[in-house]
This record gives sequence, C-alpha cells and structure tokens, in this order.
Amino acid sequence: MKVYFIAGLGADSRVFKHIKLPDGYEMEYLHWIKPEPKETLAHYSIRMSEFIVKDQPFVLAGLSMGGMIASEIAKIKKPTATILFSSVATSEQLPKRFRVAQRLHLHKMVPIGLLKNISVFKRVFTADSKEDQQLLIDMIKTCDAAFIRWAIGAILGWRNEAVPAPLWHIHGTKDEILPFKYAKPTHAINKGNHVMILSKAAEINDILHSMLTSVK
Repeated sequence: MKVYFIAGLGADSRVFKHIKLPDGYEMEYLHWIKPEPKETLAHYSIRMSEFIVKDQPFVLAGLSMGGMIASEIAKIKKPTATILFSSVATSEQLPKRFRVAQRLHLHKMVPIGLLKNISVFKRVFTADSKEDQQLLIDMIKTCDAAFIRWAIGAILGWRNEAVPAPLWHIHGTKDEILPFKYAKPTHAINKGNHVMILSKAAEINDILHSMLTSVK
C-alpha cells in the first residue's frame, strides 16, 4: 500500500529521510505545486490530491502544514488512515496567536527574508545532528519566498472542523510552533520539537510500525 507523505512549510521530501515503513508499504511524496492567486488551503489541497493514484487504497501522512493538507484531502479521498506529524487536524487546534496574526495582517507585513533568517538561527540550537541541521537550513534558504507568503496566509485563514477517521496524530511535547496542549494528539513524543521527524525518527518509526501493521 502506498503512503503519501506531505512535507511542512519550508521543507520538502528530504525531511522524511529517516522514516522507515514496515514491509508492504511504499513511500510516495506529494510535492508542492504553485498556488493560485488568493487560493485557500482547502482548494490547494483538492488540486494536490489529483496526484494520488485512483482506485487504490492508500494512507496519507503530513508534517505540520502538510498535515493540515492531509486533513483536507481526507475529506474527499477517504484514505485507509491519516497520519499527522507535528500538525493539527482542525483549525480550532491552532494557537490563538495565529488568529491575532490574521486579524492584524501580520503575515503581509513581516519580510519573508527575516522569517527565513529566524528559522535558520533557531535550527543551529536544536538537538538535531549537524547533518540534519544543515539539511533544514538548506531547505529553508531555497524555499520560494512567494510560496511562503501564500502558505502563511493560507494557514491563518484555514477553517476546518472535520477530523479524519481513523486518525493517528504524533506530536512532540516540546513543539514550539504548534503547542502540544492545543494539538490533542493520539501519540506523544517526549521532548519532541516541531522537526522531531528528524531527531526522534526512531521513536516515530516504532509507532508507525505498530499502527500500519494493524491495518494490513
């Protein structure tokens, strides 16, 4: 069975390099596509879902923003299961500061270059290996500024109340972007940060093995 992975904002498929699936599962990636002007996250998700092979059972797995997209795709494509990493299933689980930022239109005023520099600076002080730190820095630096601007606005304007079923939600207790207390995950990774997909991959793989073998 194919498992379609969707990366988070500022990342690409390389962020899943440590993920190992049990026998019988195949990793596939849904890559970013160019957003249309003023496109909502829901509409973008519909267009991205067109790359999923029709009439075959599949699992969706999304990281951060990719998890939000996975939640939207799950409403129309009906995967065997949906897996979220460091994400939220509904817009109600977003931190309140996201709503404040939207009302004040802060995402339109803050320079994208500044946001990139802040993200790069934070990566230097994580527990990730030097190799993984450099990978994250490279992805941040090469991410298209226009896409980042659109994506931030799309996330802030996202409205979704539907929770995918079945849902497996893996979240770190030290997530600095989407705090654990709002996320309501099914599985907790102790001291996992927002990019624990790299630093806590061994623990995540154990959970994935247990979950995926249960649906075969």
